[in-house]
Order: sequence, then structure tokens, then C-alpha cells
Amino acid sequence: MATIEIQNLSGGKVGTLELADAVFGAVNEDLLWEAVKHYRAAQRAGTHATKNRWQVSGSGKKLWKQKGTGRARIGSIRSPLWRHGGTVHGPQPRSYDYTFPRKKLLGALRSALAAKFADGKLIVVNTFDLKEVKTKAFRQALDKLKVDGTALLVEVPKHENRNLQLSSRNLDGVELVSGNEVHPYHLLRYDRAIFSRPAIEKLQISLKSSLPKRQRQAAEGGPKKASRAPRRRTRHDKAAEVA
Repeated sequence: MATIEIQNLSGGKVGTLELADAVFGAVNEDLLWEAVKHYRAAQRAGTHATKNRWQVSGSGKKLWKQKGTGRARIGSIRSPLWRHGGTVHGPQPRSYDYTFPRKKLLGALRSALAAKFADGKLIVVNTFDLKEVKTKAFRQALDKLKVDGTALLVEVPKHENRNLQLSSRNLDGVELVSGNEVHPYHLLRYDRAIFSRPAIEKLQISLKSSLPKRQRQAAEGGPKKASRAPRRRTRHDKAAEVA
């Protein structure tokens, strides 16, 4: 079982935390791709629209009679064949969201956490206890944690830590989410992931309990094999002994 250092906001080590192999042990890149694709599809507005021949402006009167003029027949100036006419089979407002199994989402979240830990970009702090609302002071705390790029802050729950919420919202490339709202897309989008100890402990317990029993036992070393009872003798065995 792997361990990770627990730091304070000054960058000092204050302890260690054991990480379950069932959660931080393997990375499934295909599952991560599916989770990110679903997340981005659900974020699409889907407000694109084109006007058909009944929505564009223009008279509906027939321009000339059907026969006898030598010209092509036409029923309306709003015909799709004409300039400024309606659009045929154009895009209409729709939702791009689709059903994504919860088990696959949790599996992708485990893979995203494992990838962050394997890359050395997972940071755990004992607490996000800020004495005052000050963006500059929190930026200095991130510098002490050696965070020089984008960062995802995970706190549980975030709305109770008002000082952290106000101190981090104006920092470019820094986002704060609750532990129950973190998504694989968030972990892959930001360079560093900074968890408070209560947040990562609660998330680890939740992800571990969501695993199937057989998979959880395999990650922990496998179930204990029960001793096999001796096979019962049959009449064929007795006949072979007599012969």
C-alpha cells in the first residue's frame, strides 16, 4: 500500500496517509477518454439553429403561374433553392448529453487519481484553515507548496470554508470544488490537485466501497483460499480397487 506525505500550508511535512491500491493502483486510459468525452458533451449549449422555409422572411405568394412561361416552376420565394431561402435539414437546438454509467464514472475517477499520484502531482494538506480572506497570502501558500501552474482545490464541503472560497476565486488557473463534485475532467485539466485530508479520506472510502467485491479483494491481495474437502469415493473408484 502506497503512502503520501501530508503537508501544511507552509510546505512542512506533518504526517503521512496510506492510499488504497484499489483506488490508486491502476490507470485505465480508455475509461478516462470516455469520461472526458461525456463531460464535454454535457457542457455543450446546443443552441445552434437554422431557419427553414417557414421561418425565413418573404412572401408565400406563387411568383408566376405553373405553366406557359417557359421558366422553371416555383412555389415561393422562400424556397431552399433560392438565395435567402430556407435551410434544409439544418441544425436545430438539442442536448448533447447522454447516459453515462455511474460505475464507469467512478472507475474513471479512480484512474484519474492514480494518474495524478503516479505523476507526483497529487498534494494533500492537513487543512485549508485560512485566518483571513486574502488572495495574496493564499498565493504565497501555493508557492510554498511548489504549485507554479494551474491547481484544483478539493475541500469537503467547500461552502463551509468561506475564507478559502473568497481567497482563491480571483487566482488565475485555480478552481475550488467540493469532494463530492470532483470529476475526472477536473483532475486532468489542472496540473496539480490539492486535497484536504478529510476530502481525500472521504473520497477514498467512497471509491473503494463502490468497487465490486471480487475486484476489491484482488486489489487487497486476493481472498483466502479455503481448504478443499477430500473427494467422495464413487462406485467406479471401488471397482478399480477390486480389479
